[in-house]
Amino acid sequence: MPETTQTPATTTGARSLAERAAAPATLPEPDRAATGLTWRALTRADVPVLAALVARVEDADAQPFRTSEVEVGEGFDGDWKDPARDTRVGLDADGVPRAWITVDAPPGDVRVVRVWLGGGVDPAWRGRGIGRALLAWATARARQKLAESGKDAPGRIAAFLEDHRADALALHAAAGFAPIRYFTDMRRDLSRPLPEPRPLDGVRIVPWSPDLDEAVRLAHNEAFADHWGSEPRTAAHWQQGRAMFAPQWSHVAVDEATGEVAGYTLSGRYEHDWAVAGFTSGYTELLGVRRAWRGRGLAPALLTAAMTSFRADGMQYAELDVDTENPSGAHGLYASLGYEVTHGAVMYTIEV
Repeated sequence: MPETTQTPATTTGARSLAERAAAPATLPEPDRAATGLTWRALTRADVPVLAALVARVEDADAQPFRTSEVEVGEGFDGDWKDPARDTRVGLDADGVPRAWITVDAPPGDVRVVRVWLGGGVDPAWRGRGIGRALLAWATARARQKLAESGKDAPGRIAAFLEDHRADALALHAAAGFAPIRYFTDMRRDLSRPLPEPRPLDGVRIVPWSPDLDEAVRLAHNEAFADHWGSEPRTAAHWQQGRAMFAPQWSHVAVDEATGEVAGYTLSGRYEHDWAVAGFTSGYTELLGVRRAWRGRGLAPALLTAAMTSFRADGMQYAELDVDTENPSGAHGLYASLGYEVTHGAVMYTIEV
């Protein structure tokens, strides 16, 4: 999902985030008698069987993507994470995982303190109240994490849900979540002619390289400071979740006079999605231009560079996602470059 104007900060004299979170002293652990499952925390040793469960869920729910075992493993990366306290998995009588939930609070949040929930229930085990039990536990744990953060800012408990998942949408609505933002996935047929590159006065586009990466992170934090839902990324958070990163498809716009990073596009290669999608593709993960360099055509130039790289490697489509209410006009930019909407997702939240 994309980095996503912010909720206003709490006013002077308002209750603290810890007070607003109303964190419970104890968590409503899923009940074995009611669910038929034995519950414990996830560990890294669970990655292979958890990945198999994730695959069953995504297949049954006709998700337009698949999560690889490597990506499942990356969910345990990050020194700010505490799987023992922030995850649960339900095992059947044979020790097979049938449901799971994770709770994650990115470490760099300052304007809005976010806690993300993610999980699922094996299709064969649905209709038994397991999803409700997991969501109740995760929401309570999220409130604890907000209270534990020590940050005095608005809080948000959030989950991304594909918009065709009526069951998941209803489950979250019943638990007090409400839709707050809508996103669309878009793709562009690379067999069609690409835009002609326009001259960029004083800026050149170069391949991404490791020596530029920290400057790109800082440029990203600045570029997305005025985007809804986006928060600064720490160096550790920036490096987390890069198994599918495609450096050969990533580009950086550099100011020729100062050497500063003016913009960037970072791409991913999700080969495990191609069989489901029915085509090969390159995915634009992040695209950003710093404010001082906006209005010069850097965004379309960077996207064109990415599309050119995708096509050079034989990819059939370019893909990305976008916040439909993005005030920068990103949706219009992508449409003008030939991107078309394929499907959507909704962010459901409890605002604290």
